Amino acid sequence: MKTPMAKRGEVTPRWHLVDAEQELLGRAAARISRILQGKHRPTWTPHVDTGDFVVVINAEKIHVTGKKEQDKIYQWYTGWHGGRKERTLRQVRATKPALMLQSAVKRMLPKTRLGRSMFTKLKIYAGAEHPHEAQRPEPLALNTLRKD
Repeated sequence: MKTPMAKRGEVTPRWHLVDAEQELLGRAAARISRILQGKHRPTWTPHVDTGDFVVVINAEKIHVTGKKEQDKIYQWYTGWHGGRKERTLRQVRATKPALMLQSAVKRMLPKTRLGRSMFTKLKIYAGAEHPHEAQRPEPLALNTLRKD
């Protein structure tokens, strides 16, 4: 018996709706990245994007443990001399709450063309409203997913 390999045109992605209100940042990011990669499907193939779309709401209410609220630092470089910028998690939550989950998930995906195409299927919104009602996303509780 041959192992089934998914082909690019055969996979039909589904839409999932995740409420991040009572979730921990790292655990939610790990489970969302598995869905984006398609590793929850039996037809997962490493070189084909078999993942699903994920819509995350209430990203501003995601939890972190310990002293990460003031100790975790987000850094980036502007390209100018002395242009290194820093923000704490508390400052990021106040200005761009979706950035916390977005950067955590992006770092868990492959650093290839395929990983970048997987990342485009992630839609994060700070509040409870989202414009993807036409796709009829299925509610997904992250704590019920298989933990490996």
